[in-house]
Amino acid sequence: MEITYGGFSSAGPVRSNNEDSIEFWEPTAPEDWRTRGAVAILADGVGGHGHGEVASKMACDLCRRTFTKGPPSSTPNQVLWQMFNSANLAIYDAGMRQRTEGRMLTTLTVSLFRNNEVTIGHVGDCRVYAVQQGYIRRITSDHSYAGVQVKLGLITVQDAMSSQLRSVLTRAVGQDPVVRPDTHTIVVNRGDHIVQCTDGVWCFITEGEILDAVSKRQPEDACKYLVDLAVKRGGDDNLTCQIIRIESVERLSYYRGHPIYQRVQPAVMGNELEPGQLLDERYQITDLVSRSGMASIFKATDLKDNHTVALKVPFMQFEADPGFYGRFKREEQIGKTMRHPYILRFEEGPENQSRPYIVMEYLEGQTLGHLMRSIRPFPVPDALRIASRICEALHYMHEHEVVHRDLKPENIMICNDGSIRVMDFGIAKYEATRRLTFGGFTPTMGTPDYMAPEQVKGKRGDRRTDIYSMGAIIYEMLTGSMPFDGANPFLIMNARLTGDPIAPRVKNPELSPQVEEIILHAMSRDPAARYQTALEMKHDLDHPDEVPVTGRAERLQAPKAWKGRWRGMRGTAAAVLLPILAYVIVKVVQHLHWQ
Repeated sequence: MEITYGGFSSAGPVRSNNEDSIEFWEPTAPEDWRTRGAVAILADGVGGHGHGEVASKMACDLCRRTFTKGPPSSTPNQVLWQMFNSANLAIYDAGMRQRTEGRMLTTLTVSLFRNNEVTIGHVGDCRVYAVQQGYIRRITSDHSYAGVQVKLGLITVQDAMSSQLRSVLTRAVGQDPVVRPDTHTIVVNRGDHIVQCTDGVWCFITEGEILDAVSKRQPEDACKYLVDLAVKRGGDDNLTCQIIRIESVERLSYYRGHPIYQRVQPAVMGNELEPGQLLDERYQITDLVSRSGMASIFKATDLKDNHTVALKVPFMQFEADPGFYGRFKREEQIGKTMRHPYILRFEEGPENQSRPYIVMEYLEGQTLGHLMRSIRPFPVPDALRIASRICEALHYMHEHEVVHRDLKPENIMICNDGSIRVMDFGIAKYEATRRLTFGGFTPTMGTPDYMAPEQVKGKRGDRRTDIYSMGAIIYEMLTGSMPFDGANPFLIMNARLTGDPIAPRVKNPELSPQVEEIILHAMSRDPAARYQTALEMKHDLDHPDEVPVTGRAERLQAPKAWKGRWRGMRGTAAAVLLPILAYVIVKVVQHLHWQ
């Protein structure tokens, strides 16, 4: 197996010390890869139980030492058992020696990479996700009391993410003399990703955002991006993320008792294009730009006229999917109708293609999202000028009856020559469609920060939906923060449905009342109260001094608090929980008595 590892850990903006610890080890010799493999370790020390940072560091060090010094003939499950129990016993003994200072506890999550499998051991509330074939799924379960409540149906997943009981662990390393980790084994292929993160990260981001990050960024950059996004959402805990991308795998089989290793060509990539290949005797593939959940973007040279282009090539397993193929062809059809200097240009390819792909202009620069992370807030004249150009592009699209539906800073390129491009028409649709609907908000659909309220509800949308997203982008550009904050994406969506953002001038007093009026006009919850066209919005952006102030800021309503199922089920919950709590208290008393 060959892998690329990225890891990043931060104390966060509030905590003075970092109680998270990470380790990673991989061998250098091919034979060690086959018999021992590589390992990624993540531990989150439990605050309020003594030396959490000592416990997490001890767990990582002991696990790494056990992994590298143990017999290579052990199976992955045997190795995990040895790692967890050696760390657990050492931390338990250390905690017992200093009980007056508080017990030492930590979570512990370990992923072992060998041949074509990843074996995962897990105790606590860190999470492991697998990204495979364009989909993301959570592998581990949270060993927290909030997790128990979800399993019992007492609260929803949304409530659990913001529950005060989320940090109350039901299983931890160092809690008892013997620990019982959950174990999982998954088969992986080239292009798959394994993501490990602490609750300081996963509580503030969606699975869709994780999928998007690992698909478009190198593992190290993706880790830093997700941590930064969690901080932006209001994360107040330590934040740690590890991402491992599978580059190649070997499948182990036996012939007459002897091991045979065979390099696997993954189903997810099949006979996929690679740099150095020639496509349709015309496009020389020179580099891989990015790889999303369902397609790759390549840099290539068009040998017909020797100029550089970008090729979007879907993974082969999706080509036979009628739904995906229809969306892909619609993206190409929409892109080819767009001929505007501020919109990504699609080019004509060969009539008889050997496989589906889209030819586009090749851009060099950085996304608006990247620029916004570096400059907070933007200078007002710069933000208005950029927004005006985006509105000009939106007006052109809307005049051609196209609604983008996914307008956000990451889909806007600031090119090295100073021009801009609106990109990514993957979920765009023609407005002439009888009913332009959205699927509603789910944890896997991506960032919620720029979605219009009607998108959250799954109701009919139109060009005014893009105008709302544009208003949210300007809000962030000029205040340095998102329009809505919340402990998790569900609360952010609830806020967008039930209230208005904090007035921009409260966050940035340097803004004029006219600029504030433009932002709030675009972000009206009622589409009928927004700008009706992007051209109207562009006019105000170009002439802010002429904008009449109507007092929108004074009429803003604060979002209503989330009302989850928990509030309506307190009686039922009490009836179920009280016996459980009584049992737990008895067991704790018995445990302390025998110490």
